[in-house]
Amino acid sequence: MNIALIGYGKMGKAIEKIAEERGHKITVICNSEISVQHADFSTVDMAIEFTEPNLAVSHINFCLDKKIPIVVGTTGWNEKLDSVTEKVNSLNGSVLHASNFSIGVNIFFELNKKLAQLMSSKTEYKASIEEIHHIQKLDAPSGTAITLADGILEKNTDYMSWILGKDEVPYTNQNQLSLISYRKPDVPGTHTIKYVSEVDTIEITHEAHSRKGFALGAVIAAEWLADKKGIFKMNDVLNF
Repeated sequence: MNIALIGYGKMGKAIEKIAEERGHKITVICNSEISVQHADFSTVDMAIEFTEPNLAVSHINFCLDKKIPIVVGTTGWNEKLDSVTEKVNSLNGSVLHASNFSIGVNIFFELNKKLAQLMSSKTEYKASIEEIHHIQKLDAPSGTAITLADGILEKNTDYMSWILGKDEVPYTNQNQLSLISYRKPDVPGTHTIKYVSEVDTIEITHEAHSRKGFALGAVIAAEWLADKKGIFKMNDVLNF
């Protein structure tokens, strides 16, 4: 495939390396200096987008108008998901978005939901989520942490909502889930789910060692999307 990289930070460079190793060609690179409107997309088969929440929807719309499938790794734009879905359907377009493309993280999402189901109505345990990312990450909590929180709310009837604490544990009421975000240098991403009672703690953790897992997952997602029409998520790719 001829791939356009929309966003060329650390993730974009990691995706470029993986894509070329898998036989693809990077034909367009867009960054803060070269916008999508000023790049030549005439030979592009697929776009992979990792930028900022305020830019993601305009990039998605650009690719939909150009009939180019797009894989979106940017998070923090979900309030626009309904309008994006409507446009995908009206134009018979192709969009795949995910809060995290790592295969390991998506397995972790499923483990989290299973554990939440097992812990439902075990009121002696208090659940919490902790996420740590590098200081360049703009959104807090991470999209991954929000997906984990949504998984707990879906499967554990003890919780009705989550509340964020930045660098500190937030005050929660009985039906609120605590979500703590930390930003530290050189941390690709660590997410921990805890259930704490007076007598013990149950804990599961996913720790990324590098960005390679995220980049590989994004390229695998692009390969999967190439012949699909519609709006998809990573669990469609992995057939969960």
